[in-house]
Amino acid sequence: MAGQRGPLVTTARRPIFPERRAGAVLMPRYRPHLAARPSWRCRVCGAAWPCSPARLALLGEYRENRTGLLIYLGTMMYDAAGDLTGQHPPGVLADRFLTWARPR
Repeated sequence: MAGQRGPLVTTARRPIFPERRAGAVLMPRYRPHLAARPSWRCRVCGAAWPCSPARLALLGEYRENRTGLLIYLGTMMYDAAGDLTGQHPPGVLADRFLTWARPR
């Protein structure tokens, strides 16, 4: 198959072609801001989860289902309360997980 260009290296997602590696600037891959348990800090930025990027992503994902978002966040808050026992006063976790997501 002379003259046919194929990938040099393949990954699980997409092939990497030589023209892509030779000086082309690619956008950085998005890394989701997820909680690292049991600390409940963001795995990407280290802020208390849900951090600002995580909040924006969750608001976008649950754009049409605010009730579903609050149920999800309530479940996450319950898990965090078990992991962070005695580290926060009672109302702090509610402010951190739920207050920002209420409809206005």
